[in-house]
Amino acid sequence: MEPTRDGSCTRAAHSQSFGGQDKPTLIEIREEHPTDVTAIRDVNRRAFGQDQEGHIVDALRSNGAALLSLVATLKDQVVGHIMYSPLFVGDVTGSGLGPMAVLPELQRQGIGSNLVRTGNRKLKDAGCPFVVVVGHSSFYPRFGFKPASTYGISCEWNVPDNVFMLLVLDQAKMQGVSGLAKYRPEFSTVA
Repeated sequence: MEPTRDGSCTRAAHSQSFGGQDKPTLIEIREEHPTDVTAIRDVNRRAFGQDQEGHIVDALRSNGAALLSLVATLKDQVVGHIMYSPLFVGDVTGSGLGPMAVLPELQRQGIGSNLVRTGNRKLKDAGCPFVVVVGHSSFYPRFGFKPASTYGISCEWNVPDNVFMLLVLDQAKMQGVSGLAKYRPEFSTVA
């Protein structure tokens, strides 16, 4: 993963097999453009096998609640997406990660990891104190996420403790922060 000259996106080498030989291709991580909306919806539909996540992304975007929305592209085609939106614990505003999606045929090749690393770094650079995720307990800990209950933070939904995780980005801002994590209403009202 390398920053580009202007620092706006990252690129990672990705191998693709052609006639028995591996040929490196470039995955680019960049902020979403308005022209990416349909492709982002398709990536979410294909990754999750339903439209709900795509509808949540559309609602967050249209309500101005996307803190950060990144796409992964391969040969100028959107193959992955991650969105972060405001999340509140008491008076402290952090970020909720999700949805994050990669086309099924390209999963387990580092694209999702690249999206998470890039997004978390951008949020940390912007001064965000924490990121919360409801996600796979074997995937997110590799980025430093721990069960949110370790920090005295609980989820507004009934989810297992090991899938509701938190990553502290700024220790000083997180001093004494605990309580119920509240997501944007789009997560509960969009079907």
